[in-house]
Amino acid sequence: MTRSPRLAALELRRFGRGRLPRAALVALLVLPLLYGALYLWSFWDPYGRLDRVPVALVNDDKGATAGGKRITAGDDITDGLRDSRTFEWHEVSDAQARAGVEDGTYYLSLTLPADFSHRIASSSGDSPEAGALQVRTNDANNYIVGQISRTVFAEVRSAASTKASRGFLDKIFVSFSDIHDQTVTAAAGADKLNSGIGKAEKGSKDLADGLKDAKSGSGELAKGLKKLDTGSGDLQKGARQVADGTQALADQVNGVYADAGPFLKDNEKTVGDTARLVSDSAKAVGDNLETLVKLAPGTAKAAHASAAVLDEVYRARCEKAPVPDPACPQLKRAERAAAETATVADDLNTLIADQHGDLKTMRDNLGALRKQADALAARAPHLSEDVAHAVKDINTLNTGARKVAAGAERLHTGLGTAHTGAVALDQGIGTAKSGAETLNGGLYKLSDGSGKLAGGLHSGARKIPDYDKRDRDRRTGVMADPVRLASQDLHRAPNYGTGFAPYFIPLSLWVGAMVAYMLIPPLNRRALAAGASAWRIACAGWLPVVAVGVLQVTALMAVLHWAIGLRMLRAAGTLGFLFLVTTCFAALVQWLNARFGAAGRILVLALLMLQLTSAGGTYPVQTSPGFFAAVHPFLPMSYIVEALRRLITGGGLGPVWQACGVLTAFTAGALALTALAARRRQVWTPARLHPELTL
Repeated sequence: MTRSPRLAALELRRFGRGRLPRAALVALLVLPLLYGALYLWSFWDPYGRLDRVPVALVNDDKGATAGGKRITAGDDITDGLRDSRTFEWHEVSDAQARAGVEDGTYYLSLTLPADFSHRIASSSGDSPEAGALQVRTNDANNYIVGQISRTVFAEVRSAASTKASRGFLDKIFVSFSDIHDQTVTAAAGADKLNSGIGKAEKGSKDLADGLKDAKSGSGELAKGLKKLDTGSGDLQKGARQVADGTQALADQVNGVYADAGPFLKDNEKTVGDTARLVSDSAKAVGDNLETLVKLAPGTAKAAHASAAVLDEVYRARCEKAPVPDPACPQLKRAERAAAETATVADDLNTLIADQHGDLKTMRDNLGALRKQADALAARAPHLSEDVAHAVKDINTLNTGARKVAAGAERLHTGLGTAHTGAVALDQGIGTAKSGAETLNGGLYKLSDGSGKLAGGLHSGARKIPDYDKRDRDRRTGVMADPVRLASQDLHRAPNYGTGFAPYFIPLSLWVGAMVAYMLIPPLNRRALAAGASAWRIACAGWLPVVAVGVLQVTALMAVLHWAIGLRMLRAAGTLGFLFLVTTCFAALVQWLNARFGAAGRILVLALLMLQLTSAGGTYPVQTSPGFFAAVHPFLPMSYIVEALRRLITGGGLGPVWQACGVLTAFTAGALALTALAARRRQVWTPARLHPELTL
């Protein structure tokens, strides 16, 4: 075993002899670098260069108006996309976008339709519609770009949806405030309604009480009108009798006046003269009483004649006239005076005849006669006019009596109607009284219900939120995007290349070992020819490739770190682990080449493909078909990828130690199998002398 390093050194020294071997050694060192560095460089940060990917943007949005505000969602999204520099946006027409995506000018297109803002604005209306972003891709151009665009446009859609939701929800919160204010107003109105209904309930009670009193009054009114109706019937009869009486009086007076009127008018002077004559005669008698004694008999006759005239006048103007003359009292007195004068004259004549000495009494009677005669003489000139006026008054009285009779009849009829109406009124007031009592009961319930309504509205107003602008903005933000992703990268890879480094680095080291064994024999020929032990032969063929592998790792990691920018959290650990990886890969490739010869090179390539597909370097192995998930735990690269992730980006070292154990086991096992193959190679067989295939 101690001679194995010297044999390995001799194998490497062989590459220093001549220009071509040295070039081969350099190529051997650079080849893993090309694999690892170029792969990682090309994949280093593809998302950071998406702004170089040409993409068509079609903004056909016409805008919309909602709530008095102009909405231009298409322009807003267009400005946001240009500012984001997610892609290299080209604003073109829809036809240009279609043609460009088809011929590969653009990898994809995003179209904002003409009704985009209208649909966004409809979220606050009666018929909300969802806005649609139209994405057109062509996987024939590039499948990965389509996948990336779906992620990017999902974020665009989410941002647009959030913005639309904010506007919609803001209107909802404003509506909450409006509902709160309107509910407060409704509660105040309900308070007024409750107060008004309370007053109405009290009024209805007063109305019911008043209608109760009115019912009593209407009953009394009906009874009183019944009595009035009966009394008006009697009044009608009495008024008719009075009218009949005044008619008879008027007829009689008019008849008498037709006869006596002309007489009085023609004899006014005679009556006056007669009265003055009587007066003068009485004076003369008084003055000439002595002479009267002598003249008494003649005077008595004259007095009787005058009394007869006055009696006729009185009967004509007062008893027979239809309307008594207003001067009838005077005529009556005059008539009585004339009669008394005649009586006095008779008495005087008798007295004078019987008692010639008793003259004092005669003188007194003559004085009274004189006064009465003077009064008659004073009325005589107007006696006809007074009688005519009296007749006129009697006719007027008759007309009035007839009108009174007609009015009494109408009064009787009206009181009959009034009595009927009063009875109906009494019944109606009774119905109204019942209705008022029912109304009072209903208003009492309504008052109680309006009180509960007011209380409920006040309670509801307290429960309805009233948001100010600050609260609306905060709540709208939360509800428009209620679920936030509070992501926490526990050992974040800064870019795409760093994430893929654990996958591409072992790939390059495997290729390096594979190419190394194309130049370096897996089994040292000198050791084989000298009949050295199998382990010495195996180590002599393994150590040169390990040395080359260490140089490959050093060169590769230096370029990745200093040239490309790979940052390793545990740089020393990474280098040490990769040294272990290259020793393991060298042992595995050596065994396959030593055991299977030319076919081993094909197996090395096949094993590489198998490890790449089952290591989980890109997608989780759980997403691969079941075969790859089944072989995943049995291949070294599976553990290498997991360990490098922890060494480069951070995390627990458990997988690293596990990988070290696995790689050590694989290395020891491969070396043991190579030693076994070396022992077999020390025996020559016809197959070795004439191989079926040589590479």
